[in-house]
Formats: sequence, C-alpha cells, structure tokens
Amino acid sequence: MEKNDYIFGIRAVIEAIEAGKQIDKLLIKKDLHGPLADELMAIVRQRRIVAQRVPVERLNRVTRKNHQGAIAYVAAVNYYTLEQLVPQFYEDGITPFVVVLDGITDVRNFGAIARTADCCGVGALVIAERGAASVNADAVKTSAGALMSLPVCRERSIAGAVRFLKDNGYQIVAATEKSDRLYTTGNYDGPVAIVMGAEDVGISTEVLALCDTPVAIPMFGRIGSLNVSVAAGVMMYEVVRQRLQAGLDVE
Repeated sequence: MEKNDYIFGIRAVIEAIEAGKQIDKLLIKKDLHGPLADELMAIVRQRRIVAQRVPVERLNRVTRKNHQGAIAYVAAVNYYTLEQLVPQFYEDGITPFVVVLDGITDVRNFGAIARTADCCGVGALVIAERGAASVNADAVKTSAGALMSLPVCRERSIAGAVRFLKDNGYQIVAATEKSDRLYTTGNYDGPVAIVMGAEDVGISTEVLALCDTPVAIPMFGRIGSLNVSVAAGVMMYEVVRQRLQAGLDVE
C-alpha cells in the first residue's frame, strides 16, 4: 500500500465506488457542479462515504493531473461495522473484547494501539467516520502489519457505537484521569469494551457519560499523563491478565 493510493476524476471515482472499492475519504472541489457531480454526490450520500468539500488548491497539491474536482483515497483495508461483528463474536463462543478510540487522530498512536491489540487478542478496534485516524500507510507500518488483519469498525459516531455495545451486553470501561477508581479493580471477565480518548482532551463528555466503569492508571511523575498508545497497552494487558487468571481463552 502506498501513500498515494488514490483515484482521481469524477467518472473514475464513481466507477470505483460502484465496483465495491472502500473509500477512506473523498475530496471534492467546493464549487463542483453538473450532472456528473450530482451523480457522484448521490452515490456518496447513499453509501455514507466521508466526503470533504475543499478548495481546488488542496486537490492540486495531491495531483496536477486532470482530477476534475474529485480525488478518492482508497481504504487500505475493508472496514467493518459493529452490527456485522458483534453477533459473530457471540456465535464464535468467545468472550468479546473490543477497544474504542474516541478522537485519536495521530496515525502512529493508532498503529501502535493496533499492534498491541493484536497481541492481546482484541476482536476489533472502533473508530469514528470523521475526526479520527484511519488505516493508511503510516498506521499500517506502525502497527507492524496488524491493521491488515485486525478488524477495524468505522462508525458514524463513537457515542452511537458505545450505546450499541451496551445494548449488546458489553461493559464499557473508560480510561480517564477523572476517575478515583484504579484500573486493576475493574472486572473484565465478561464482554468488555475499553474506551481510550484523545491525548489532548481525553474521552468526550458525551461518551464518558455513557461508560459503565471509569478507571484510572496511577501517575507519580511530573508529567501526569501517558502517551495514549502506552495507556491503551496497560489497559489491554490488564484484561488479558484477568482473563488468564480466570482460565478464559483470550484468543
């Protein structure tokens, strides 16, 4: 997979979408109009593709070829939805374990989390359609290739994803410095979703309010915060530790 794995030209983008290629994001010129542009936008709305209206200069920075006002970045992997995977986890007879990433935009953090998640037997990572790091070349490299096999669910909203998991019997555990409860005191033997927030603001207020169990990792130094990929690793391996101690299959 290359960083410049993109398709340009309105008709070419339409044909790629109709052929089943998953689009990571779509850049469309702000003032793009006409019958072909209308056809493209209709498909974008129907398929719920993430599209950004941008100045033509943004498109020209990607390619000087005749892009016609549309450039689509092809997803490096096939994204899933929780509606697809959650029933499968139960059918497979495993104790579900997912990691939800709320607002993490750094692809290297995303890739590092994915690498640890794969080592911990996590069933899926959950990200938002917008405002989140996606599976690109840098993320795949940082993940040591884990993102090529670890399912990634891309949901319309993290709050909606958390509600869906709660409705399906998951305990939602939030890693947050706002909690007085130590992360090791949680019980992670059942279906569990670990929520990790962005380094600058943490878990959003809306998502935090939906979580069942807010827990904190103790801090003793002057900095007062861990890199989110390190914190995620601490949380994931606590789930593994407890499940191994309980004699559960962690794979």
